Amino acid sequence: MIAHLFNAPLGESEVAVGVGTVGSSEAIMLAGLAFKRKWQNKRRAEGLPVDKPNIVTGANVQVCWEKFARYFEVELKEVKLRDDYFVMDPEKAVEMVDENTICVAAILGSTLNGEFEDVKRLNDLLEQKNNETGWDTPIHVDAASGGFIAPFLYPELEWDFRLPLVKSINVSGHKYGLVYAGIGWVIWRNKEDLPEELIFHINYLGADQPTFTLNFSKGSSQVIAQYYQLIRLGFEGYRNIMENCRENMIVLREGLEKTGRFKIVSKDEGVPLVAFSLKDNHCHDEFEISDLLRRYGWIVPAYTMPADAQHVTVLRVVIREDFSHTLAERLVNDIQKVLHELDRLPSKLSSNSTIETQEVENNEKSTVTTKKSALETQREITTIWRKFVMDKKKITGVC
Repeated sequence: MIAHLFNAPLGESEVAVGVGTVGSSEAIMLAGLAFKRKWQNKRRAEGLPVDKPNIVTGANVQVCWEKFARYFEVELKEVKLRDDYFVMDPEKAVEMVDENTICVAAILGSTLNGEFEDVKRLNDLLEQKNNETGWDTPIHVDAASGGFIAPFLYPELEWDFRLPLVKSINVSGHKYGLVYAGIGWVIWRNKEDLPEELIFHINYLGADQPTFTLNFSKGSSQVIAQYYQLIRLGFEGYRNIMENCRENMIVLREGLEKTGRFKIVSKDEGVPLVAFSLKDNHCHDEFEISDLLRRYGWIVPAYTMPADAQHVTVLRVVIREDFSHTLAERLVNDIQKVLHELDRLPSKLSSNSTIETQEVENNEKSTVTTKKSALETQREITTIWRKFVMDKKKITGVC
């Protein structure tokens, strides 16, 4: 069912294969191993060295890609980000591809801002380079977040097995697959894309059973739950839920825009989330907003972007099926309350960074000015600011 959702060729000559995993992290590990082994086999057959494999990704990839690279000794070549472009640039990615590249990893739904990377553009550019060089560098799509969104909200978007260089796709069932935490899937275009030597066969359960996994014993409840949701909701049910998530995302985004204080960094087409940053963070920053929102029961993460956009800080709200229109409006109201509170608080940066202390020497009765370190200054400002907030809590009774 999932292979069909991703438009896998299901004819006689091509039969998609896949495996259930513990989330997308294991799925990515397995897909990466398949790419590495297939690349090694091809290189050995040609009498070429196999000691320097690499993967090309954007700097916005999830940490599991870094884990794969480190655990399985694959160089991770990252395309750096830039202002107002927080996903992998297809042109720069293809430029970094060489004969040792086992695959290029594209993300359908960036963790940072929910944006879909242009897999179609990447496929076209990489296909052209393969024709020029004689290589056959493939594409893996990390659709952990977007795999259960794009087929229902953007059916015309070409990102999946409709593109010839896309050889495998992973997706998380516990995100927008609407299942308990701990289930992921990885699908290969056909059997040839998964080297047979990576598959183990056991028969002690009564029949031959192939297995390709990095985990051992695990429960089947999530697999059953995924099957149940696909059968119970069907295509129309999933589409209705995703459309509702998108509508609530628009409500939240428009509410934040009306405050006039935020810049929206997420895109209309992508995962239903809102990533936003302050237009002016000289007095107070996004981390302070995140901290104060906890008083109202909201956990809204604040974080910096990867290189070379690490100077950009954003807040992110992910819209799930249980995040209603009413909750979106309530969150906007609570954010406005936090902004009003911060406007009344002293700025962390308002204190002079060169706070001076005067010491009177008893013998000479002269004044000595000592400049504090930046760390000492920041600690002192933070202490004063926290004391101010705590005193305000005692007066207002807010906890």
